[in-house]
Amino acid sequence: MRHTPGYLLTDPDEVKRLIRENPWATIISNTSTGLVASHYPVMLEEDAEGISIVSHVGRPDEQLHELGRHEVLVIIQGPHGYVSPGWYAPTDFVPTWNHVTAHLYGTPELLSTEENFRVLDKLTDHFEERMPHPVHLSIDEEGARRIALGTVGLRLKVDRFDARLKLSQNKSPEVVDRIIDELQAGEHYSNPPLAREMRRVHRDDS
Repeated sequence: MRHTPGYLLTDPDEVKRLIRENPWATIISNTSTGLVASHYPVMLEEDAEGISIVSHVGRPDEQLHELGRHEVLVIIQGPHGYVSPGWYAPTDFVPTWNHVTAHLYGTPELLSTEENFRVLDKLTDHFEERMPHPVHLSIDEEGARRIALGTVGLRLKVDRFDARLKLSQNKSPEVVDRIIDELQAGEHYSNPPLAREMRRVHRDDS
């Protein structure tokens, strides 16, 4: 990512929050045959030391990525969106794009068949828990295990991360409030998730 010291996000706990709230990730590998990218849900291992995520890929993506043989980049993209200079002071005319993004680096560990199934089970329960009638793999565990054989589980213990929290920190409180109002309920670029993120960050900084 572009080196922007004013927007650096260095707190591992904030990166963990970003992963929890934005679990759809992009996995990028620089393989012997070139770049490969895939998109899969990830889940934070809450009890792990440091930042550790688990996920799975569908076969044959584990071969395409050459997983376990080199470092991969996992991109977590939080709320993001266009910010119009029409929301600034009259003399400020340069638009921008606010965003929260983390790049995670590490060499993935491939999971055993049994641990992969446990991760898939936990992943399903994690997303189903808010449903009025959650569906569990135990409904047909034998069938679920057959389907799970078409996937390969992985664990990524993050060696390092590079993250940005670019949310108009360089603007006056009055302009920030106007941006939040426009993102929350404006006619042209409504983006409530980004407005919520800006409120959270600027409230904490105040």
